Amino acid sequence: MRLDKLLGEVGFGSRKTVKRLINSKQVVVDGKVVMEDNVNVDPQIQEVFVLQKKIYYQPHAYYMMNKPGGVVSAVQDKKNETVIDLIKESDRFPGLYPVGRLDKDTEGLLLITNNGNLGYQLLLPHKHVAKKYEVIVNERVTNTDREAFAEGVTFHGGIKCKPAKLTILESSDLESRVIVEISEGKFHQVKKMFLACGKKVTYLKRLSMGPIELDGNLSAGAYRPLTIEELNQLTPYF
Repeated sequence: MRLDKLLGEVGFGSRKTVKRLINSKQVVVDGKVVMEDNVNVDPQIQEVFVLQKKIYYQPHAYYMMNKPGGVVSAVQDKKNETVIDLIKESDRFPGLYPVGRLDKDTEGLLLITNNGNLGYQLLLPHKHVAKKYEVIVNERVTNTDREAFAEGVTFHGGIKCKPAKLTILESSDLESRVIVEISEGKFHQVKKMFLACGKKVTYLKRLSMGPIELDGNLSAGAYRPLTIEELNQLTPYF
């Protein structure tokens, strides 16, 4: 791995900051000061010191989980089981955390990683990362609702959402099943959008986040590493 990439991944900042550290003779590999940022190093077998402190490199982990209802999207919680609790001890790399939050009662796709930069990039508002949900509503969803979503729903209190796509799959007076696609992540956003339209969400499941779609073979609570193909799809966010 290139030295500048290694130092960036373990938290020493941008390439510019890393280059400054190297130029100021603050980086030592196997006892020798390194003055070039494109030197290849193997942190598993070589000793790397920055500012006289040894660097420990832990490979990144990337998991897709089908989050079940009743589990909180947190690293730890004193009262509730967390998504990290569902990860086997042998798979618990240091620093694992869920990317974004799903409500306790919400199911579906959740990315779990220890790559802080990836999580940060996926959640940046200006990245407009699309998220798709399957939603069940307690009454009939109409074309009027669809048009309201397309224009941007305004919450009670005046906060307006960005335009969202609402696809009606089934609709009756007692219950409707729809797909909602949003490009932002306001708190309880999907639930509040329907509430603003006078309807209540009774079931919510995330189907996709950006280019990553929930694996239909994952049962509730199950997880798996992301495939090489999926990681390649996430390249723009690294």
